Amino acid sequence: MFCKNCGSEISDGTTFCPNCGAYAEPAPRAGGAPQTPYYSQQPVVQKQTNTIAIVGFVLSFFIAIAGLVCSIIGYKKAPQYHGDGKGLATAGIVISIVEIVLGILWIIITISVIISAANSF
Repeated sequence: MFCKNCGSEISDGTTFCPNCGAYAEPAPRAGGAPQTPYYSQQPVVQKQTNTIAIVGFVLSFFIAIAGLVCSIIGYKKAPQYHGDGKGLATAGIVISIVEIVLGILWIIITISVIISAANSF
C-alpha cells in the first residue's frame, strides 16, 4: 500500500503514514465499501430540555404569577436550547395572563356584589 499524500510505501493496516503523518485510507471491506474510521463517526449528543419552560407551563394552571415568571424566563432561554420549549413557554405566558385577568375580573365582580348587597340593607 502507498501513501496518497507523499507516495511512500506503508504496510497494510497502517492508519497513518510514518513518513508524512497523513491519514492512510483503510483497505476496502469484502463488500467493496471502505471502512469508516471510528473517529470520523458522529458523536452522540444528548438533547437538553428547557426545564424552566415546562415548569412555567405547569405552574400557569395552579399559580398564575409564578407560571408567568417561569414561562418568561423559559422563553428567554429557548435559544440556548435551540428553540426547545419555546412553544410551552408561550402557552404558559398566555394561560397565566388569561388566568390573572380572569382573577382580577372575579375580584372586581365580587367586590361590586358585596357593595351592592351592603347598600340594599
